[in-house]
Amino acid sequence: MTALPNERTCPFDPPPGLAELRAHRPVARVTLPAGGEVWLVTRHDLVREVLADPRWSSSTDGGFGPDQPLRAITPEPGMFIDMDPPEHGRYRRLLTPHFTVQRVNRFRPGIERIVAERLDAMERLPRPVDLVAEFALPVPSMVICELLGVPYEDRSAFQDAARTFADLGSSQGEIEAAMARLAAYLAKRVAAERDEPGGGLLGELARREDLTDEELVNIAIMLLIAGHETTANMIGLGALLLLHRPDQLARVREGAQGAADELLRHLSIVDLVMFRMAKEDLVLGGQEIKAGEFALTSLSAANRDPALCPDPDRLDVTRPKTAHVALGFGPHQCLGQNLARLELEIALQGLLRRFPGLRTAVPPAEVPVRENAAIHGLVALPVTW
Repeated sequence: MTALPNERTCPFDPPPGLAELRAHRPVARVTLPAGGEVWLVTRHDLVREVLADPRWSSSTDGGFGPDQPLRAITPEPGMFIDMDPPEHGRYRRLLTPHFTVQRVNRFRPGIERIVAERLDAMERLPRPVDLVAEFALPVPSMVICELLGVPYEDRSAFQDAARTFADLGSSQGEIEAAMARLAAYLAKRVAAERDEPGGGLLGELARREDLTDEELVNIAIMLLIAGHETTANMIGLGALLLLHRPDQLARVREGAQGAADELLRHLSIVDLVMFRMAKEDLVLGGQEIKAGEFALTSLSAANRDPALCPDPDRLDVTRPKTAHVALGFGPHQCLGQNLARLELEIALQGLLRRFPGLRTAVPPAEVPVRENAAIHGLVALPVTW
């Protein structure tokens, strides 16, 4: 039995071993770090098949911690990331209009203001500056707070919960305690919005009579955590990658169209956490899979598949748009993908234009990378200019 290749030896590349599996055993039986067996899916077309096929259930949890066995679950009301149709569709239809390209583009001036303010603050600090703490994390946190109508000064409530949730070493008890603290905070926000709805998305949803308070709290939990954690890690890791690729950095600074999508494809920071459970006996890539068995899709392996694009291991921010799966695929494709692309574009262009001499303040090997995390990224990035 093959052990799951889950450790990256380079912060910019998938774990070694995935490419060989993709080429020779694209649907392979592997053991998880904490025990248990799953089908690992690594080929691009097969990953898309799993993520789009309604015969695969999203109502799963666990898989990595020793006290978190992989299992089927009954999702809590509003926690639509864990739901299957038709319940999942109800929430997606409710929220999708708020995240269209047209709706998201209204946030461009606000995002540009937030980025400029953070760059001003960075410029006043003594160097070296931690790009993660001072820029990569605050920018998407401020954006999602403004979008939802949550005070930014309360950011620790969701940032702490997000770190605990994303740490694959967190115990079930630690995760439940963090989520309980966040839910208690948001219950107060929901009550306030019910009494006097504000102008943010949470206020708009609070005006609806067809959503319970519990549903609103769980929707807000997902949007707060997903709305800043992934983008923050992409900004930090994307900046470090570009500092290693000066030719690509120059093109991003010049405003290369599609750079955000190529960075998302190349880095694939959400990877080995995309579990699905077979609802019935089925065949995938020639392998017979029994009802109740679990599959794990590797988004990073799929995004480096030679069938997806030429020379997939090379970063090319001028590459024509690809059908990458860094933001998922099918009915659970990232709801905030348009916002994420816009934030990444504005943040990286703003950073590189403000500080043309930007460079790391420590040797590359000393940049601390997040270990054992559901969302790949950096702990810190000391920079100077």
